[in-house]
Amino acid sequence: MTIDTRLDIENEPETPPTQGTAKNRRLVVMGLAALLVACAAGGAYYVHSRPYESTDDAFLEGSVVGVSPRVPGQVIRVLIGDNQHVNRGDLLAEIDPAGYQARADGARARLADLAAKASGAESNLALAATVTDATLVQADAAASAAGDQIHILEAHIEEEAAAVRAAQAGIEQAQAQQEQAQAEADRAAKDVVRYQALYAKDEVSRQQLDQSEMQARATHAALGAARMATEAAKARLAQATASKLSTEAGFRQAHNQLLQAQGKVSEAKSGPDQVRARHADVSSLRAQMEQNQAALQEAELELSYTRVYAPESGFVTRKAVEAGDFVQTGQSLLALVPDRVWVTANFKETQLRNMRPGQPATVKIDAYPQLRLRGHVDSIQSGSGARFSLLPAENATGNYVKVVQRVPVKIVLNENPPAGYRLGPGMSVEPEVKVR
Repeated sequence: MTIDTRLDIENEPETPPTQGTAKNRRLVVMGLAALLVACAAGGAYYVHSRPYESTDDAFLEGSVVGVSPRVPGQVIRVLIGDNQHVNRGDLLAEIDPAGYQARADGARARLADLAAKASGAESNLALAATVTDATLVQADAAASAAGDQIHILEAHIEEEAAAVRAAQAGIEQAQAQQEQAQAEADRAAKDVVRYQALYAKDEVSRQQLDQSEMQARATHAALGAARMATEAAKARLAQATASKLSTEAGFRQAHNQLLQAQGKVSEAKSGPDQVRARHADVSSLRAQMEQNQAALQEAELELSYTRVYAPESGFVTRKAVEAGDFVQTGQSLLALVPDRVWVTANFKETQLRNMRPGQPATVKIDAYPQLRLRGHVDSIQSGSGARFSLLPAENATGNYVKVVQRVPVKIVLNENPPAGYRLGPGMSVEPEVKVR
């Protein structure tokens, strides 16, 4: 076996020296070329990376708007679902408005009633201001006329009292004359009887008897006239008394009219006070109207709050309301994530040397590697993220190890993502800021 092997080795052909040298030369050239390419790539990467700063400690941020009712009540409709996109002003839910509608209607009715009362009070104020002067003039005239009438009636009363006294005197005189005529008539009648007896004895003449009878008739006629005079005197007394009573009644009526006129004068003189009182009534009603107007506006505002609208455009998240639920003021119904997002990038403090607000940036989204969004640096936080954490480091309480801190940088996107790309707070991104 050893002999055969050696014979095989000896029989192998020798490699020409020229072929090995060419192969080595090619390998050297290829290696140099690869080195040059690597150097060029490294140089290009170095040149490219110098004006840029990037980090993978970055996330999308956005405002989360909580939606809560402003009034309590039972929800009767819910018009949205989880993760649904809504626009600003879209109706999200509706609370039973019956009680709030009744309150608004009651406030509106009270306001209308006060408005009517205020209108009437204003009319009364204008009328009082207009009529006050005329009333005062009329009351003064009525009082003056009543005073003049009283003076006239007082004179008439004096005259009629004198007439009554005269009538009473006339009655007394007529009665005295009647008594005298009665006595004369009685005497004449007795004389006639006596003369008839004497004539029968022929002691007196017929002529004397006739004279006595004539005298009796004359005295009887005088007695009748005296009686008639007495009755006439009585009639005159009754007439004078009635006239006096009538005049006294007129006097009392005129006195009452005078008192009424004087009262009207006093009332008319208090007209300015009444005008001020009417003005106070109008002011009070106006104040009540303003108060009820405010109550009506509040009731209408509460009624409008029964319809819950979207305060911003965005996606519905954390929906926690269904039809039939009874909700309270401030209770969380859902949250809205607005369409507008930005980037919070936590750069190392050593990367902030040349970073300034306004510098352009490019943002790569981890969820969509093919998507690149343009933005710019909006602001740089004044302090590291660790300093504002829940439990900031207490470097003076133990062994200190220096660690490069990270500072939050806000990057605002210049454009919204294309349709179909769902971006939300908390998603990972990699921003790259051009600092030179």
